Amino acid sequence: MRRKDLVVVGNGMATCRLLDELVSRGARDRYNITVFGEEPGGAYSRVLLSKVLAGEAPDSIVTKPPAWYERNGVKLVSGASVERLDTAARMVVTEGAAAHRYDVAVIATGSRPLVPPLEGMTTAEGDLRPGVFVYRTMDDCLRMRGHARAGDNAIVVGGGLLGLEAAKVLSDMGLHVTVIHVAKGLMNAQLDQMGGDMLEQQIERCGIFVRTGRTVEAICGDEVVEGIRLDDGSVLPADMVILACGVRPRVDVARASGLPINKGIVVNDTMATQVPGVYAIGECAEHRGKLYGIVTPIWEQAAVLADLLTGANPQARYRGSKLYSRLKVAGVDVTSMGSVEPELESDEVLQIVETRKCTYRKLVLRDGRLLGAMFVGNTAASAALVQLFDRNDPLPADPLEVLCAGGGAGAAAQSERMICNCNKVSESALREAIQGGACTIEAVCAATKAGTGCGSCRSEVAQIVARHAPAEEPPAGRIVAAG
Repeated sequence: MRRKDLVVVGNGMATCRLLDELVSRGARDRYNITVFGEEPGGAYSRVLLSKVLAGEAPDSIVTKPPAWYERNGVKLVSGASVERLDTAARMVVTEGAAAHRYDVAVIATGSRPLVPPLEGMTTAEGDLRPGVFVYRTMDDCLRMRGHARAGDNAIVVGGGLLGLEAAKVLSDMGLHVTVIHVAKGLMNAQLDQMGGDMLEQQIERCGIFVRTGRTVEAICGDEVVEGIRLDDGSVLPADMVILACGVRPRVDVARASGLPINKGIVVNDTMATQVPGVYAIGECAEHRGKLYGIVTPIWEQAAVLADLLTGANPQARYRGSKLYSRLKVAGVDVTSMGSVEPELESDEVLQIVETRKCTYRKLVLRDGRLLGAMFVGNTAASAALVQLFDRNDPLPADPLEVLCAGGGAGAAAQSERMICNCNKVSESALREAIQGGACTIEAVCAATKAGTGCGSCRSEVAQIVARHAPAEEPPAGRIVAAG
């Protein structure tokens, strides 16, 4: 039987996960797999870009080096820009009009950065002015790192996750950093106003200045960046400006290919587009009117599509995902899940605010179950709450009990609490790996895949390793004094 040609357009985190799912299901027996990636080299974790900005080697966030593709029989075409699919002829058309045949195509082009058209942002040739950066790719981080100098003034436009991570790294490098955010609260996509205010206070304790409810109108300076002008007329000095203003689904290839598009590429429960043989997953895909920009739903989409393409489970369907994220934002632990505001008059809201500690906990309840929650600073109960939320389990008679570290659960339930949401790894699975000989965080993560998605659970994995890994024995012949 002839092996079909499976082409994946895009080489980001969605593709990285899809390849793992395909290989684990024996897809190489059915397909010749080719991946087209616009950036050079293999896949890397975009959520870890701040590590590269902070000075770590680019290889430290690479999840699939070129050797992985070769070893697993996957052809990688890196540095290639796909212009469109000729869906009638089943050809992938790349820049320069080169064509490559496919039987099945998966579009995983991810998202593009939202870049506001600021006055003075570009040169006469249309390029970004020296000192202005978009924070999105590994090359962006390397250029920012080469430009930043201790004592310089940096303006970060955007108070979401990426913007705040960039602000923290630049502050740690010795720069004077100001974050400008258009909404009245930081991370307004995940947090309510109180949560954003508490996060702002913790961010400012790190030495970072924040201005919310403001927009940048212009970038000042003749040949180099000298400052910015805000909508209230004030001018702030600046040696570099970082744009982290959010993202939009990248649908240019899909649009040029004639695929149905709303906000994203419209797909059904099989992740298929209306065009036979063409699928889409990840940030570029719109499922039942929803777009997903976090890791867990994309992982779930990849598993469903791999089941279908390999025949491992022809009945697999993607029904949507419950949204939850556990993040470390500029050193501050933040958790958000479900609906962070009540939707019905009968919904209940519980809030605990600790003003001295700048911590905030909020539960939204419906009919004795968790509709949503958010935590800023104190996230000790978040792992247990994610489990209650995911399973739609009933809450204790006194809902405040779930805000204890164990979430009001017994020892057995505590051991089953989900530590890594991305890869569905429980505490008991981590302890089994430790008992099996994985005694370092690196070994445990390799054995269980915990911490290899968004990476936000690695600190908790480290704590579990510290509690349960056997103590190192002293070298033979060494005398250890008692007392």
